[in-house]
Amino acid sequence: MKLLVPLILLLASCGSAAGSTSFEADGPISGNILLTGNKGEDTVSLIDLDSGTELARLETGSQPHEIAISPDGQRAAVVAYGGTSIDIIDVAAAAISQTIDIAPNSRPHGLLWLVDNRLVATTEGSDTLTIVDMDDAGVSAMPTGGEGSHMVAVSPDTSRAYVANMRSGTVSVLELATGALLATWEAGEMPEGLAVSSDGTTLWVADRANATLFAFDTTSGERIAEIAVGQFPIRVAISPDGATVVTSNLMSGNLSLIDAESRTLNRTIPVSSSAGTRQVTILFSDDGRTLYVAETGRNRIATVDMERGEVVRHYAAGEDSDGLGITTITPAD
Repeated sequence: MKLLVPLILLLASCGSAAGSTSFEADGPISGNILLTGNKGEDTVSLIDLDSGTELARLETGSQPHEIAISPDGQRAAVVAYGGTSIDIIDVAAAAISQTIDIAPNSRPHGLLWLVDNRLVATTEGSDTLTIVDMDDAGVSAMPTGGEGSHMVAVSPDTSRAYVANMRSGTVSVLELATGALLATWEAGEMPEGLAVSSDGTTLWVADRANATLFAFDTTSGERIAEIAVGQFPIRVAISPDGATVVTSNLMSGNLSLIDAESRTLNRTIPVSSSAGTRQVTILFSDDGRTLYVAETGRNRIATVDMERGEVVRHYAAGEDSDGLGITTITPAD
């Protein structure tokens, strides 16, 4: 499928704020908490997964997209794709505790919070990968060598970052310790979503322009598989057991499930079956039984039972809800 220019403009424009609808929590919060970045109104929702109640909605920087949870589960980070900052959320307090300025790096999007307490963010406006050391708030950046650097995956040993460059049709392989560009891999016409296997040996990259999922051997850089998936695969996620790779297909409104070992399409699960829903981010539960799917155009999150292969619940969120994070907060004594 060739990329349609109107769709590009639609996706780029769905971050214009529609006015604040924020509200505070009624005291400290606890339990299983779903966070969603509402990029159409510059807020983040904190939702109780058990009851479905939205406990708080916090004002953020411009166009909050991807969300990352801290290693201890107590904080969450959300990028301001329309600016040059990352907000840090104290989840239990349901409050923004810190805003980190990463200028001159701009338009942060893909985001990970590593086990060594570093934030890794693509900064698409400057085509860099920005690193924030959360221990001392130090900020550094490295050029990606590509254009449209949008999403990032990091190897399990945190030595390498893989960055999808949408306008270049490539993936950059970067050494995090030195900032060195180790390799550039051709990845179709417009790669965006990507994920690395838990053993670090395979990188999965979706070319959204051609409805294709690629698998790369991370040692050799060889493209070892090319799999047809649903239309406009915009995100990639791997099940916690490593057995299944999933693409979120925006134009098809469904999920493609690929067997990681055989590298073949196993199953397709309908979510909305509608392009107008603008289905984007996907996130597995820790046990892999549930997949959360952002139906951005409907301002809600769908819950998919992976064994049954069907949507079993929806959570209402803010306007253009997209980025997702889940954490568990234990009640204070």
